[in-house]
Amino acid sequence: MKPLRRPDRHPLWLGARALAALALAAAVAGCASLSGGTPRASPVAPARPAEVLPADPLSAELVAYYTRIEQSRVASGLMRTDSGRDETPITASRLAEDYIEIALREEHARGPLGFGGGASSPLRRWQAPVTYTMEFGPTTGRARRLQDHAQVGQLASRLATASGHAISLAPLGSDQGNFHVLVLSESERRAVGPRLRALIPGIDDAAVRLITDMPRETFCMVMAFSRDGSAVYSEAVAVIRAEHPDLTRLACYHEELTQGLGLASDSNRARPSIFNDDQEFALLTDHDLLLLRMHYDPRLTPGMTLGRAQRIIFSIASELAAGES
Repeated sequence: MKPLRRPDRHPLWLGARALAALALAAAVAGCASLSGGTPRASPVAPARPAEVLPADPLSAELVAYYTRIEQSRVASGLMRTDSGRDETPITASRLAEDYIEIALREEHARGPLGFGGGASSPLRRWQAPVTYTMEFGPTTGRARRLQDHAQVGQLASRLATASGHAISLAPLGSDQGNFHVLVLSESERRAVGPRLRALIPGIDDAAVRLITDMPRETFCMVMAFSRDGSAVYSEAVAVIRAEHPDLTRLACYHEELTQGLGLASDSNRARPSIFNDDQEFALLTDHDLLLLRMHYDPRLTPGMTLGRAQRIIFSIASELAAGES
């Protein structure tokens, strides 16, 4: 894999104007001594220049669009941020069935109820440690970069604890990682093709177009990649829209960064869960963390089919459900 480079060093970002530093004059005021002597100048640290960001002319309408959607959902009682612990108790059969639908079936091949009609898919997950890297387009300011990086760091720690797998977040600006999280405005995303090809050598044109041509109805996206037909993931890339308001953006981090670990599908029956298109929950629930724990249980291995894994899945689910009661 080619090394990840900082956004401001990559040709993708060269179309944005360089940010001009603002010169701020700081008046140095002297303080009179107690003896009434001549005021002495006190050293004053230079003020940090105000941040000037390039504007994306395509973003303003999208910011308003996604803000309206978030406000409407929250007002309707959706996008909950609690753990779901007070919902219907989790049973072994329900946990196992939800896991099968989310990890071992193809999402877009299901029946109208979102259950039981999908083609089986082999178990896919990571074996190498997962390191998230975050890369922002130049229209995203420093304060938001720091906020989002801190939130994803907390998320990575929760995912590592739940799965028992090595999962971490690289320092902001680091180029060392295998799960790339790109936070892009509309124009930045449309132009991201060369960057994707650098991050994921061999990515095909169709996969690139899924990202560059992403319709506004798609809030965020993740793609995980395997080499040589393996069921073991080697690289992944998630794309998060920079136009999202805070809660929607955080919800995208929670869902896409977890789905990229192998819980790749949604199910209309999974509840309480973010792996359900009803948008009831914005953030990972206790139920979701149990699904992730199942997925990385050593009794399950990459490439397992449903036929081979089913008895093991129900056994693991029984153990976890008993621990929750």
